Amino acid sequence: MIHPLVTQLFFTRSEWLRGLEGVSAAEAVKHLGPMNCISWLVGHMAWHEQRYWLDLAQRKVLFSDLNTRFAYGSPKSSPSLVEVLHMWLEVTGQSQPFLERLTSADLQEELLRRGKIVGQSLGSAMQRVIYHYWYHTGEVQAIRQLLGHHNLPEYVGDVEEKAPYRSEYLYKS
Repeated sequence: MIHPLVTQLFFTRSEWLRGLEGVSAAEAVKHLGPMNCISWLVGHMAWHEQRYWLDLAQRKVLFSDLNTRFAYGSPKSSPSLVEVLHMWLEVTGQSQPFLERLTSADLQEELLRRGKIVGQSLGSAMQRVIYHYWYHTGEVQAIRQLLGHHNLPEYVGDVEEKAPYRSEYLYKS
């Protein structure tokens, strides 16, 4: 059985993708004022997922350019939506087996970078990624409204069906 917090991450990812449905390649690279474009945000979330679940947790890096192009504080750019969606799908796909195996004890473990504790447990990192997704999901929807999109997805979607509350105390690893 997948840990309840991991289930919430997986649900959040599905809502992120749902919020991107209907965005064209041309719209994805438009910058409105000081905001990053939608495609950059996709690359940014791929960076965050790779950083925690592949790099820090497993010492694997699929796309080293995520660190230079999409890390926090990286310069504004307009990458292709196809390119960044490909990276996001690869990173999340590669991290899936690792995440599915996590237990409550694992989530208490400290993340390490080059053998040094980064001051964050896997569980805290997971919460940060979940909250980060919701922040940028709202940003994407705001950009879409400014682009003239109508009938946008309503948030939060079918959480009761796809990711209902489950007590960690009842979770069996």
